[in-house]
Amino acid sequence: MTGVKGSDTNTATAAMQDWIEARLGARVQLAPMTGDAGDRRYLRVAHEAGTCVLMVAGEDSPQLARFLVTGRLLRDAGLHAPAVLASDAGRGWALLEDLGGRDYLAGLNAGEGERLMPAAIDALVRWQAAPLPDGLPPYDRDLLARELSLFVDWYLGRHRGIRLDDAERRDWEAVCERLIGRALAQPRVGVHRDFMVRNLMDCERLPGVIDHQDAVVGPLTYDLASLLRDAFWEWPEADETRWIALYRERAAESGLALPGEAAFRQDLDWMAVQRHLKVLGVFARLHYRDGKSRYLPELPRFARYVRREAAAWPELAPLLELFARYRVGEEGG
Repeated sequence: MTGVKGSDTNTATAAMQDWIEARLGARVQLAPMTGDAGDRRYLRVAHEAGTCVLMVAGEDSPQLARFLVTGRLLRDAGLHAPAVLASDAGRGWALLEDLGGRDYLAGLNAGEGERLMPAAIDALVRWQAAPLPDGLPPYDRDLLARELSLFVDWYLGRHRGIRLDDAERRDWEAVCERLIGRALAQPRVGVHRDFMVRNLMDCERLPGVIDHQDAVVGPLTYDLASLLRDAFWEWPEADETRWIALYRERAAESGLALPGEAAFRQDLDWMAVQRHLKVLGVFARLHYRDGKSRYLPELPRFARYVRREAAAWPELAPLLELFARYRVGEEGG
């Protein structure tokens, strides 16, 4: 069986190489790249004139179709999403501009935040200030609720073996309703949905924006929460405050309708709570369903985020009580 699988892999790789060479008109060499949390694979393609990237999404993949649409929308808004050099929808292949191998996380770890972050904020504002894109699904009540349910189903239920009793379930549902209502009341803009440091590339014309196929139309603060309260990078409070102020300045200059500072901060905190509860569930699901365990060590960071964000808002006290009762994020991953 191993030999058959290897033979199939070799045949698929040869087919990819033939397809790429026919489109580039040059001989190429393929090398695997680091994957992501999804099912897509990536190969770096080297040829005599440079490099590009092959994204392999799977046969007849709806993700590829979405990727092509969302990439065009981002580029139309003036963002640096990778150009599509060729695609084959039936095979699920797309040949893309190579944005290099250095993401924002590497730059931040090297102390280059002052160079990188203003460019990311400018790109975010440009995306949000563009006309609402056609063809993107809404970040509606059902989607927000499904995301929140991941925390109960996968983090509490599967990862921790915890089943909420009737009173806890009522408190949880009340918190969810408050979070969803606050999100739906925000101004609606284009939302990348994972606008964070590993999806922003440190390349010529900052930033390169990747992994955008899940874009929707939704709450104003969602992408800012993704950028500032990240899975792999945590800002000191003073720096986060500076970046929020810069965002508000640039957003106002671009004509975005912003609420007052206090209301905006509540929108941002509550949106971040929703996102982080979802991420706690997603990371547990990646471990148990998909066999991707490298995200489990980040669970405590997201539990800290939720505690910090909810602490200022009495309406979210039942969530903090739930976290304290079950020591969320303290289970050791």
